Amino acid sequence: MPKPAKTIQEQIQLLQDRDMLFHNVADAPHFLGNISYYRLKGYWWEMQIDKINHKFAPNSYFEDVIDFYNFDRHFRLIIFNAIERIEVALRTKLMYHMSLKYGPHWHYDPKLFQNAYHHNKFIAKLEKDVTDSSEEFIVKHFENHPKDTPECWKSLEVITLGTLSKLYRNVNHQLPEKSTIANEFGLNNQKYLASWLLSVTYIRNIVAHHSRLWNRVIINKYDWPKSTKYPLLSYVPNQHQRRKIFPLVSAILYMNNIISPGHHLKEELFDLFQEFPNTPLYKMGFPKNWQNEPLWK
Repeated sequence: MPKPAKTIQEQIQLLQDRDMLFHNVADAPHFLGNISYYRLKGYWWEMQIDKINHKFAPNSYFEDVIDFYNFDRHFRLIIFNAIERIEVALRTKLMYHMSLKYGPHWHYDPKLFQNAYHHNKFIAKLEKDVTDSSEEFIVKHFENHPKDTPECWKSLEVITLGTLSKLYRNVNHQLPEKSTIANEFGLNNQKYLASWLLSVTYIRNIVAHHSRLWNRVIINKYDWPKSTKYPLLSYVPNQHQRRKIFPLVSAILYMNNIISPGHHLKEELFDLFQEFPNTPLYKMGFPKNWQNEPLWK
């Protein structure tokens, strides 16, 4: 049976009944009127000592929940910018290396791919995305060349990171260009790049939907290299450690170091951690002395 809707004042009273404290309860209606109770629930979940009756631990303040929310909002924006660089670089490298060797329509050639079913799905998705696109360069292409299929440097510009990462994953392992692209991201084996890209896409989709990221459990399983071209972490994160965001943030930072030297991702994160010093980084999987890890020094 569905629960009845509650007014903002009823929501505040419910939180107080469950032992949530307020430094200034008069400010609460503003926040609950602009950020839904249910969205904030993800940020106060771990403050509860009784998750059945939803009772909060002593000294659980509503204002701390808002701080967690604001930390996460800034954190997502920083990560989103970093993922954008990875997406643009992947798209560029696929277009460049594959089209130089196999022609402007290489992505249609089934011989270049491992799995025919996935390749057919890709082509169907690509053609729909191109047909639906309102990008000026696509519109101009069909005005000037109505019977010609757009070259990869046009059509691959309109697909998502998810589609792009699946395309890379399905390229035949034997093709040297696949390894070249991985090497240009600082990885010695294409399987690690393919694996990382799928999880980075998962993170990107969380961010794009404005969902909670800071203490998210990462359900995607991904591979981790035992060695890399440049310093990464001093250890190989186990599967439990990979369920938190820290290893993936490290992977994103690592790739940005190579494709976008001079970026300010690390500085932006350090500044954010200083601005919100009460955010428990260990809940994001940051280990003790994480600042001493090779990548983060």
